[in-house]
Amino acid sequence: MARSLIKVNDAAWLIAERPRTPMQVGMLATFQVPEDRPDFVADLVARWRECRTFAPPYNYLYKALPAPAWQELDDDQIDLDYHLRHSALPKPGSQRELGILVSRLHSTLMDRRYPLWECHVIEGLEEDKWSLYFKVHHSQIDGVGGIRLMRRMLSVDPDTRDMLPPWVVGTRGDQSGLSRPQETPAEVVREQAGLIDSLTSRFGAVAKGGAAVAGSLAKTYAESVSGLSDDGRAVPFRSPKTIFNGRIHTPRRFATQQYPIDRLKKIATAADASLNDVFLAVCGGALRRYLLEHDALPDQTLTANVPVSVRPGDTPGVGNAITFLYASLGTDTDDPVERLNAVRDSTRLGKERVPRVGGVAMDTYTSILMLPFIGQAVLGFGGHGAPASNVVISNVPGPAEARYMDGSRLLQIYPISLLFNGQALNITAVSYDGQFNIGYTGCRDSVPSLQKIAVYSGEELERLESAVS
Repeated sequence: MARSLIKVNDAAWLIAERPRTPMQVGMLATFQVPEDRPDFVADLVARWRECRTFAPPYNYLYKALPAPAWQELDDDQIDLDYHLRHSALPKPGSQRELGILVSRLHSTLMDRRYPLWECHVIEGLEEDKWSLYFKVHHSQIDGVGGIRLMRRMLSVDPDTRDMLPPWVVGTRGDQSGLSRPQETPAEVVREQAGLIDSLTSRFGAVAKGGAAVAGSLAKTYAESVSGLSDDGRAVPFRSPKTIFNGRIHTPRRFATQQYPIDRLKKIATAADASLNDVFLAVCGGALRRYLLEHDALPDQTLTANVPVSVRPGDTPGVGNAITFLYASLGTDTDDPVERLNAVRDSTRLGKERVPRVGGVAMDTYTSILMLPFIGQAVLGFGGHGAPASNVVISNVPGPAEARYMDGSRLLQIYPISLLFNGQALNITAVSYDGQFNIGYTGCRDSVPSLQKIAVYSGEELERLESAVS
């Protein structure tokens, strides 16, 4: 069976994983049951249970020794009954009951004796809806890669039938987006000779990537250590500690919000900002209100760790291809326009700091940038000292048009992310069919009444609309 050494950036998610901090990401997609097919969900699950062909990465088994690697399993070595789960809410299941179920499913660590993914089909929702909750380890797929898989799994044609389940996608037609390059035996031996050689080559890539990589890292960490910056940009480990930045526990809470994307675009145009700037400003306003309510708002503005895709548009892969920038959330002001301006200026400075390199050089930049943060997680220090940032906030572009599964229309899609000690809240958005869908993932104990942050986000969006109109 083929083995492939795991990239350092991907292996970090596996090494940092603990029972309280499972390193998995999820997707909650809700569909409309076709009017003329009342047994749609039962029929779909029955048909999916017969699909026992597994495309990468769904046939990858993690092996820690002699070096972190993926072992590609044969189809008959994978227990589909373990990975595919069929659940039902007591009819009519509400969105609250769905959220409680998904919160519980997302709290549990995946068993490394199996490929690291689960597919949960959930029926019984009100208004003749059903949901698909899918989770996979972050070492295999990032947000943009997950959306690419979803695009392949669903159809733009409502009349398409007998569609493949997620784990088979890629076995019919073009498989280039899911297949990893095959390595020769000599390459495998060379890769597994030791992690020292791998790390040495990556640090050497800094020089090969040019002065931009080394210069960016040097400036960022000099500012982190000194607390001084010529332009006041947000840098890691200079954020105030908040209730979001302590130790976390296993149970999760999950909340959602959905807005027409045109609402955010109109604000962005009026304020000469990006859609993502508007999203960050709305989150900043919501977090300010939440912390004020808990008498826990620091004088210094909160900062966000913002994942940024560095995947070239024509690259078909689905593994991790992200780096990170740090941005102010403007929580030190109550004025929504001042907050948006602060966010816009901060993200511009953050983007300027990211070096314009790709491939191994970018992987190296991201590895070194995140090394102190991952080091905290691996060594168990997270949540004790100064936080690298206060919250993780990301925005992943999704399909602009409606999608279907065997004629069942996709109505909503929400991302469910991972948490760390020191990072008890994650806010991630996915755009789809003219809607902006936001998923709020929080530690149940560290972020009580998580739903309030979602509600405050909607109210802050209204404030911002009124202020710029």
